[in-house]
This record gives sequence, structure tokens and C-alpha cells, in this order.
Amino acid sequence: MNKAVTKEEKAMRRHMGLRATRAISNTVIHILLIVISIVWLIPFIFITLQSFRIENAMPVGYVIPHQWGIDNYINLFKSDFPKWYLNTFIVAVVTALIQTIIVLCMSYTLSRFRFKMRKPLMRFMLILGMFPGMLTMIILYRVLADIGLTQANAVPGLILVYVASSGMGYYVSKGFFDTIPKSLDEAARVDGASRAQVLTRIILPLSKPIVIYTILTAFMAPWGDFVFARYVSFGTSSGMNVAVGMYNWLNNDMITTRYTMFCAGGVIVAIPVAILFMCLQKYYVEGVTGGAVKG
Repeated sequence: MNKAVTKEEKAMRRHMGLRATRAISNTVIHILLIVISIVWLIPFIFITLQSFRIENAMPVGYVIPHQWGIDNYINLFKSDFPKWYLNTFIVAVVTALIQTIIVLCMSYTLSRFRFKMRKPLMRFMLILGMFPGMLTMIILYRVLADIGLTQANAVPGLILVYVASSGMGYYVSKGFFDTIPKSLDEAARVDGASRAQVLTRIILPLSKPIVIYTILTAFMAPWGDFVFARYVSFGTSSGMNVAVGMYNWLNNDMITTRYTMFCAGGVIVAIPVAILFMCLQKYYVEGVTGGAVKG
């Protein structure tokens, strides 16, 4: 009897120890996440506060404005910012639509079809995608310049470059399609459905998370691009995207009069992305986790 009690006590103590350890671990993790979130939010809070500062437009050494107002936002829309914003929106939306179609079609093909050189093609695209895009910037600019798609005509040039290699981003979508039973395809084919009908009427309705994930990632890349956009759209304000245009406000000649407008522009640029992620966060996470199951 004493031995039984002793064993029960040991098991209880072990269980309580595990619970205490788990509670301490969870507390430390939550505190760490809170600290990281605060550090991550500090720049956004600073930019938002500075966007409402109207006592002067220069960079200052304090965070909370002495005088508040929306003058910076009003002046923002009197500048070239609306044109830059429209250019960025057009590039991002068109790229997201075309790139999503290409990626989903490529992913479905590699997931469902078995053809000669399929695996070597997948390996080739995987290896090719490992090379940094900057290696091709010079030749891409030369090609775009030769066909007149730089400076004032940079918007279609950027769209062309962003969608050109879309098929190589099949990895996550293919992994998600691999989790959908092929018996659904076979049943639809027996009923007379074509391959296109199987994809659009059977597979895609079951793949809402990965479709939304693909759209979001395709939208985000051109929306926040600066390096290549600056390389292509320069010299003419009408062809710039919002990142390149606003960057010009930070040079020595304009920063003393446009700094607070720059902060206001940063807030407006962040709003669409924040809304998209808040509304579609569930599907985004499901798309990432679902596409990581198989490769």
C-alpha cells in the first residue's frame, strides 16, 4: 500500500512539475513576443505621429508633435503622390492576377500530370530560383530600354518583369494540390469534365487558402519593391512607383520640406496591406501550412 501511494505521489509530483515548467515556458514566450511586438511597432508609431506634426516639416528630435493637424495628408495629395500610388496599385493588381493564374496552372500541372522530364524541370526551376534577381538587373534594364519600357513607360515594363518568371513559384501551391485526393479528378473526368473544368470547378474551390496566399504574395512583391523599380523608373515622375517617388523626398534638397509628408505617405501606403492581412490572415496561414505538407 505504501509503495502504491509512493508511486502515485511521484506521478502527481511529476505531473505538477511538468505543468509548472509548461506554465513558466509559456509565460517567458509570451513576454518575449510582447517585447518583440513593441519593438516592431515603434517605427510605425513614430511615423504615424510624425505624419500629424505641422509645426515644421523637418526631422526633429522628439516623437509627440507639439501641433497636430492633417496638413501633411492634404499637401500629399497635391503632389505627385496620387500618380505614384496609382502606378503602384496598377502594377500590384495586374501582377497579382496574372501571376496567380500562371502559378496555379503550373502547380496543378506539376501536381497532377506525369510526363517526361517533369522532375528535372522542377529541379531546374528550383535551382534557377536560388540565384539572386540582382544578377539579371543589368540585362533586364537593357532589354526594357531597347523596347521603350523604362522611365515614363516603366509601369508595363515592371509588370512584364514581375510576371515573367511566375511559374517558378509553384512550390507551395503544388504542395497544397498534392494533399487533394486525385480520386476527385478521376471522378470528374469520368463524368466528362475537361482538365480546365477539373481545375476551376473542383480543385480551386477546395483550395481557397492557397489561392488567397498566392494572390497576397504576388501583390506584396511589386507593392513594396524599390530596388528594381528605382533601376527602371527614374528621371520622370509619371513612371515612378510610390517607393521610388517618396525616396526622392529624402534627399538633402527636399527633406527639410517633405519629411512629414513622407511619413504621411508611408501611413497611406501601409493601410491597404494592413487591411488585406487582417481580413485574410486565416487563409494566409492555412495556405502556408497546407502547402508545406508535401513537395
